[in-house]
This record gives sequence, structure tokens and C-alpha cells, in this order.
Amino acid sequence: MRISPRALRGRPPVVLLAVLAAVLTFPSIPAGARAGAGVPAALPGVPGPAGGGSVTSLPLTGGRLLTGRTARRFELLGVGWDGPARALAGGTVKVRTRDAVTGVWSGWHELETEGEDGPDAGADTAATPAAGAATTAAATASAGAGHPPRSATAPLWTGPSDGVAVEVTPGPAGPPPGLRVELVDPGEGVRSAGARTVPAEPSVTEPSAAEPSTAGPADGGRRTGHHQAPRPEIVTRAGWGADESIREPDFVYTGPVRAVFVHHTATATEYACSDAPRVIRAIYEYHVRSNGWRDIGYNFLVDRCGTVYEGRAGGTDLPVHGAHTLGFNTDSAGVAAIGTFVTDAPPADLLTGVARIAAWKLGLTDQDAAGSTRMVSGSDGSLYPAGTGADFRAVSGHRDAFNTECPGDSLYPKLPELRTEAARLQGR
Repeated sequence: MRISPRALRGRPPVVLLAVLAAVLTFPSIPAGARAGAGVPAALPGVPGPAGGGSVTSLPLTGGRLLTGRTARRFELLGVGWDGPARALAGGTVKVRTRDAVTGVWSGWHELETEGEDGPDAGADTAATPAAGAATTAAATASAGAGHPPRSATAPLWTGPSDGVAVEVTPGPAGPPPGLRVELVDPGEGVRSAGARTVPAEPSVTEPSAAEPSTAGPADGGRRTGHHQAPRPEIVTRAGWGADESIREPDFVYTGPVRAVFVHHTATATEYACSDAPRVIRAIYEYHVRSNGWRDIGYNFLVDRCGTVYEGRAGGTDLPVHGAHTLGFNTDSAGVAAIGTFVTDAPPADLLTGVARIAAWKLGLTDQDAAGSTRMVSGSDGSLYPAGTGADFRAVSGHRDAFNTECPGDSLYPKLPELRTEAARLQGR
């Protein structure tokens, strides 16, 4: 994920598609509000359990939305539309927000219009059942013609906010249909009976009682080799309060994980680690409800205190197919460092957490964390045309596969240290 922290530079005069200025205090959203009706609308979907988050969609239609209203505060936002991801290529999206506590408006920020995190073509539209598993009706329906593609900018973490302004300038293709600003409230987290953590263990040979094996790939994804690093403690989805009702019910698996791609979430860097689950819930809501993905894109996330969190559902020890590195989601795992590490230095504890989860995940397939592997691109949108082979380090940065600054100019140079430490943990 990338959100540029730089101040917006001036651009040549262009046709302004939409300007939205949200009013600060409003009545509740009418239950029947619809996009395009001149009032805000909640995104379609079944409401989650108590404590779950929400996404409120304010349509940018008719050239100008005079009074967007929301009954909810929000902590993350983005701009979405109907159609392919490149529909806004060459255009710009600028946003500013009002702090719900101080009432102060931020400066303008430019959102990334061509998302670099994401699934390869078709990978997140329907569940691929594991060996012996049946495809559910919900999974089959998700691939049907009644579900046109949705796309969105990279999201921006704003913190508690109650006002927003948006300026959208279309690219050469013109404005895409269904243009909207989407405001994410991460909620307080859904309480569930599931285990809140998977405990650290010196080795993994069988699935633990806290993490039962569901139907998975034929080899189970657990080829414990001679260089298996100890598993770090992992905060489960129940631990960070995931609303499981919003994701696809089935899981998609890939081949054995041979590479870990390191990302940063481009959210606040200075945060209390107790707030990390809130950030994860907001990203999850946006990936599913705004982008239309089956689940959060990352396989794991790590906060500034080094705590490792389970990302995409399906089993931390299984090769779950993610949506993190366009073109190279197959046979890989995505690990996101929570924060923005363009100029801010990544904390030592965060680096330790990334090294630990990379060492363990790669060790499950006996992949040398200090080694290299050859992978085949699944998308022309990556640095390599679809079908082209490319060599990657087993622990690589997002920018190695896609034209992006992610994981940031301060984190990326730390990757050699991460490889060395991960290999040490593997006993190499």
C-alpha cells in the first residue's frame, strides 16, 4: 500500500470532476439512501455483528456534491468507482479531512489512483476450494455476472475525523461510473469465541488445537524442513476483532510459499500498539467493502512493538493466496509493517517481528530466507509482463515487483538485515 506523504504540488489547469465538502454535524443516514440520490449511502451488504466496522459511501455525481452527510465518524478513507482499476489512470484524487477532536483541517493529500496492492486477474472473485472441499453457493455467486468489478484508490488513514473534502480530476479516459468517497469506521471489534493468539512454539509439525486445520491444499502446506524457524506468537483474527461476516466464507490456496514480500501500510507511524487492531480492522473493511476483495490483502501484519497479526483467513501455516503484490501473489506471502516508513525509521521491534514471521513462514517449505527464488508474473501491471519469469530474494520488498515506493525508503534498506536474521532463526 502506498500513500505519498508529500505535499501536493501544483498541476496545470484541468477540468475538475468533483469537489466534495462534508458537513460536520448531521442527522442519521436515511435507510433508503442510494448512491446518486444526492445524499450519502451505506455500501450494500449484510450488517456485521455488534462491534463490527462500516463503510459509508458518499456519491460524487453530477459534477458537484454540495452537502455530503454522514452520521458516523471515520478513521480511514478512499475513493472508489465501478470498473477496472486503471479507470482513473492519469488522473488525480486529492483529499483533506477535519480532525474530530480539534476541528482542525489537514492539508491536501494525493491518493494513489493505480493501486499496487491487489489480486491478480480473477484471483479474488471466487473461492478455489481446497482438495475435497465443496464450493459454497456464496462463493459461486461471487464470480457471477451480477458482480461487476469495483476499484478504489489506495486508502488514507486519517484518525478520528468528521469532515472531508475531495477533488477528483479524471485521466484521459474520463470519469469512471459510480465515483464515490468511502469513509471507514473500524468499529470496536467483534467479540468471538475463537482463540485470540496462536502461541509461540519452538517448532511446528502438526496444526495446533488453537488453529485447527480446515480443508487445505493436498500437501497441507506444512513441509517441515531441516531449517524450520520457531513460530512467533501470532494474534489471530479473533484477537484483532475481525468481522468474519463480511469476507468470502471459503479460502483460496496457492502453491508452497517461496517468497515473502514486505510492505508498509502507509498509515500513522507513531501510534500506541494497543491501537494497531483498529488500524487493521479499517484496512480490512476497505479491502473487502470498497475494493471488493474476498478478504484483507495481507497474509500478516506487524506493529511497531513487533507483534505479529494474522491477516487473510485460511490458516497461518497454510499457503493462503493473498492480494498484496500485483502479479506475484502466487507462491508468496505478504507481510505488512504497520506505519509509513518513507522518512520515519522502522523500530527495531518491528524489524524483529517481520524477521520472525518471514523465517517461520519460509521455513515451512524449507526455503532459505537468505536465498533467492524464481517466480512468474501473473499481471502486466507488475514490473514484469504476465508470463515472464523473474528472480527475487526470498525476502523482498514490494518495490521489487511493482513500481512503488513501498515499503518506504527507510524500511527497504533494512531488508538485508531482515534476511540475515531470518536465516539465523532458521539455523542456517
